Amino acid sequence: MRPAPIVVLAALAALLAAPTATAHVAHTVTAGETLWSIAAQNNLTTRTVAVYNGLSEDANVVLGTTIKVPTIAEGAAALGGASASPAPPATFAAPANATGSAPQPLGGYVVRAGDTLSALAAQSGVPVAQMAYVNGLSPTALLLVGTMLKLPTGAPAPARAAQPAPQARILPGAGPQPTAGHLGAERVKALAAQHGAPASLAAAIAWQESGFNNAAVSTANARGIMQVLPGTWDWVQRNLTTSPLNPQSPEDNVRAGSLYLGRLLRETNGDIALAAAGYYQGLASVRSRGMFEDTKRYVANVMALRARFGG
Repeated sequence: MRPAPIVVLAALAALLAAPTATAHVAHTVTAGETLWSIAAQNNLTTRTVAVYNGLSEDANVVLGTTIKVPTIAEGAAALGGASASPAPPATFAAPANATGSAPQPLGGYVVRAGDTLSALAAQSGVPVAQMAYVNGLSPTALLLVGTMLKLPTGAPAPARAAQPAPQARILPGAGPQPTAGHLGAERVKALAAQHGAPASLAAAIAWQESGFNNAAVSTANARGIMQVLPGTWDWVQRNLTTSPLNPQSPEDNVRAGSLYLGRLLRETNGDIALAAAGYYQGLASVRSRGMFEDTKRYVANVMALRARFGG
């Protein structure tokens, strides 16, 4: 991800005399996008896009909804409190291609200044080694501000979570890598069937997680078409396959996710809904704490999508 560009408002003052006809572009949110990434792609600050759409800077954009991307003049006018046909607040209606918006990944956290891996692990109630393993880090690693981490499901918010999240995003270097590439539904289904997962279920999860986009990265440090965490990738490689997995391959991302999904199905005696919940929330958490409300929504979406992929 590129760092968000800095827009110097003073340099934009002269542009405010530009014609005030609405010129913003409607952008439909795709899997893996954030308010920051949409702004960065259009050479705007996150705040500019947020203010123009009536949102807070840390708002989560929802898959399938529309964000209005302003021109520089429109954005500057919105920031200055002037009127350049600003858009009304964004509405987060369910996208047409799903039963509801995809819930955000559980346990996502962006490192703030002063955070350490040991302190985050202690606050979450897990060993440092476990948190490091899940995220593909060394237990002794120094955390860089902006690093995206997966915290345990249901863990209390870190002490610095109330501070604004940094705009820069840093991805730990472990596999799998979020490389460019899309796979079609039929290829995802074929790979899943070859690796122990129902084709329609794997395709539904892949679409829900990433829209089949291998470049997708979640705020919880999951990557690729099946949104595989580094720890899951390593565990699958060690325990569920004898063939090396290529961390840059979209197809191997689907293989790893399908192998893991197949394992969840075996552990749940073939209960598809429970396996889908385990894929999202973690099976141990589901068994000990029940399904969270966003997990129920995730499972409902997956079940509806599964029917569309032949399930």
